[in-house]
Amino acid sequence: MFDAISSQASKLVNLTNRVKKNYSKTKLVTITSGKGGVGKSTFTANMAFLLSRRGYKVAVLDADIGLANMQVLFDIRPQNTFFEYIDGTKTLDEIILKTAYEDVYLIAGKSGYQYSTNTNSFVFSRIVKDIISLNKFDVLLIDTGAGLNDYVREFLSISDNILAVTTTDPSALTDVYSLMKMLSFNKNKLMLCFNHTRNYQIGETIANSLVNLGKKNRLKDDFMVEYIGNVSSSANISTTGRLRKLFANEFSSDETTRQLQVIIDKLLQNIH
Repeated sequence: MFDAISSQASKLVNLTNRVKKNYSKTKLVTITSGKGGVGKSTFTANMAFLLSRRGYKVAVLDADIGLANMQVLFDIRPQNTFFEYIDGTKTLDEIILKTAYEDVYLIAGKSGYQYSTNTNSFVFSRIVKDIISLNKFDVLLIDTGAGLNDYVREFLSISDNILAVTTTDPSALTDVYSLMKMLSFNKNKLMLCFNHTRNYQIGETIANSLVNLGKKNRLKDDFMVEYIGNVSSSANISTTGRLRKLFANEFSSDETTRQLQVIIDKLLQNIH
């Protein structure tokens, strides 16, 4: 399986180079998980908000093809999604939506939509390149779907700043290890953080175990896993999600928000 993944990644490496040659101020960060249901999208939305509070202009691309839910988290009912841009019926400016939060913008996906046209023609990579080319955002966050399908691999292939969100659930850790193995073929680094994890040390211990497992299985020597923090479980997170609000805004002094701030501190130190 991983040989096939390596082959696919090699085909996409030129796309990475194209994005690098585009000298824009926009920093690209791709947020992924492997396993679904770990809270990745909630992480992404709240990170975007906290980055904006630090003075950054942030765009969020909902790249969960067919299961998009970022519009729910931002309480937006989009008239236009990036699929209309792909189809040529809307311009890029028409699909970049303002949210209720200053300096936070959404490029929405389309939930329940089966998209097969242009599969494997790298249209999604080109959307990212076009957004970066606008040179109007400081940070572009890509929220990928679950798993390691072709869509996810395409979004991962064009980013050097990849953040994996996981939990201590064994199946989630198995998926993160698969992600590590895949990325090690063509990337040098993966940032890792834990959700629903009681304290920083638990996440750090597990991250070190994953690294040691990789070494035993001869993962590429220069591939690094950078553990950047944890967020504890909190009823406030699920409550605000149901109300279509962001917990980092509603509970700015909560421990979970402070933990996410630490993750952002380390993220900003790592991205380039």
